[in-house]
Amino acid sequence: MEGLLDKSLNPNKLLKEQFVSNLTGSSLTEIAALSTIVPALVVLRKWSSGDNTRRDSAKKNDDGLPVRKDWMRYFSALLADYLAVVLPILLVFTVFAEWAYICAISLVTLVSIYFMTKRSQSHLKARHNGLPSHRADISSYRVSVVLVTCVCILAVDFKIFPRRYAKAETYGSGIMDLGVGSFVVANALVSRQARNVTSMSFKAALSSISPLVFLGFARIISTSGVDYQVHVGEYGVHWNFFFTLAAISILTSIVRIHPKYCGFFGLLILAGYQIWLSFGLNEYLISDERSADIISQNKEGVYSILGYWGMFLIGVSLGYYLFFDTSSKGKSRNTQVVKIWVLAASFWFLAIIVDSYIERVSRRMCNSTYVMLVFAQNFQVLAILTLAGFGSYEKNLVLEDAFNQNMLGSFLLANILTGLVNLSVDTLSASSLTVFMILSVYTFTLCMIAGLAHFSGVRMKFW
Repeated sequence: MEGLLDKSLNPNKLLKEQFVSNLTGSSLTEIAALSTIVPALVVLRKWSSGDNTRRDSAKKNDDGLPVRKDWMRYFSALLADYLAVVLPILLVFTVFAEWAYICAISLVTLVSIYFMTKRSQSHLKARHNGLPSHRADISSYRVSVVLVTCVCILAVDFKIFPRRYAKAETYGSGIMDLGVGSFVVANALVSRQARNVTSMSFKAALSSISPLVFLGFARIISTSGVDYQVHVGEYGVHWNFFFTLAAISILTSIVRIHPKYCGFFGLLILAGYQIWLSFGLNEYLISDERSADIISQNKEGVYSILGYWGMFLIGVSLGYYLFFDTSSKGKSRNTQVVKIWVLAASFWFLAIIVDSYIERVSRRMCNSTYVMLVFAQNFQVLAILTLAGFGSYEKNLVLEDAFNQNMLGSFLLANILTGLVNLSVDTLSASSLTVFMILSVYTFTLCMIAGLAHFSGVRMKFW
């Protein structure tokens, strides 16, 4: 009995930690290519799905929920979305990883051809219906962030997933490094602060943050309880993604700034933090030095809060001016689309300049280069998704509606499924065919459960 109790649930823990350690990331051009593929697939799926099919497959009642008698059409549309969007993403991130550039160029070509043919038709319809609002674009963008994250968090534990896509150890950036930053930006653009909603009291704000704190501690307890692999260099010994989000929310609730001025204060925080990094903090954060105190044990997570807070404030300001500023409501959608494309190009230019002349990109410390790269990649995705509005007049894909209704719930389910797979499969020795089958079943299960919850009207509210 003692032998059974002493036996680890995760005997390959050390090997799995080494498998995701000491990595250097990918190139900025490959990140740009991957960031083109995902939204291009969504746009093509929206354009290729007929208006009648989309409308019938997701008929809704007065509460905005699918009509139950149309379950066959609903799940048929959901399956089609999975085959047209999720499965190709999985293929590009695994089997076709070496052909990422070719895939990106091919999709850009297809989108360009389709766009030219659809644009003339959309002008005729726009005179009568008007182009759709940016709400659908933002929703598609947020779901794209969650989908890619859900695919990567399990795929990274297998050899079929390129090591350059995984999180870099110190400097450099893989596509996975952009995950936490993308969540911060995605939340900032549509946050209460961006909408200039200031009615929430500090007590209510703390109450809304409590689920994130709970999830943070739950992750610590669960990973320790099953001896799950944790890469200490990512956030620290105890820190994790949920604590970072909670810390940003707490700081934003304490220091209340009008969204007009959030961008200025965000840049100020980033500048001050970057100067601090340049004067030696960066060497401390990438070193193995750790003392017994709680801050030193979690130095990466604690100090990087400043970078993420600055990122959040800039995102709030951009969200306000692009989507919620009442003084710009009279401006056309085309003007807003141009702004998003200009911002994407500007952030890419800044990311390249800062990476070359100030400091290389580092997610571990969330330096200014990382912030610029996150905004560049996120606005690139959002910019491409705006193209869907020129040829499609339905709001979202069924898949997008499903994930959008339970975004955090879907992410938590993905984490649970990832943990179960890791504890039941030797991820380091599985064959490529076995791995791809596992990942396919995992993503299909995730999409179907999200769809079932949406179809049934189940909404997981955490606060």
